[in-house]
Amino acid sequence: MSAADARLSPSDYVILGILAAAGPTTTYGLKRAIASSVGYFWPFPHAQLYAETARLSTLGLLSEMQEDGGRRRRVYSVTPDGRAAVGRWLETPTPEPAQFRDLGLLKLAFGSLAGPEAVAALARDQAAAHAERLRVYEAYAGMPMDPHVRATLELGLRYERAALDFWREAIPGADGRPPVARSSPAPRPRA
Repeated sequence: MSAADARLSPSDYVILGILAAAGPTTTYGLKRAIASSVGYFWPFPHAQLYAETARLSTLGLLSEMQEDGGRRRRVYSVTPDGRAAVGRWLETPTPEPAQFRDLGLLKLAFGSLAGPEAVAALARDQAAAHAERLRVYEAYAGMPMDPHVRATLELGLRYERAALDFWREAIPGADGRPPVARSSPAPRPRA
């Protein structure tokens, strides 16, 4: 990895990767492309999009051309150096464990402070949110796409199904019925 690559964030690689895969576009086009692809599993700070594209241009990883007429939007393209940076990034091992940030699970961790009705309401809300995301993913499943994008979609489908099952089945009251006390499993005999 070069010294310049060391200054690049995952968000920078999102921008470079989208432009390398999809071709030249405006920052608005980037925002839409991110939202309908990697944005489903990699939160992207859209407020930084304009600053990041300008910075990547300064680093020589993007080229920009301003339209002559109309709104005079800037159209960005990945440069050969930008494409090489993405290639080096893709070839670098990723030993870090996945980061998992889920506000619903965070609230569930403190559920004993809220009471069973609040936990059941949380579970219903989370089940509804995962059902909606599953519906969106299933709509994409029938579309033609790059096999690597399809693989990420497949993991998204599996995750949403598992999360939906969890919130519907593992949490008392998530299915709309009143919460009931669950009995603890019988202790296992010692060997």
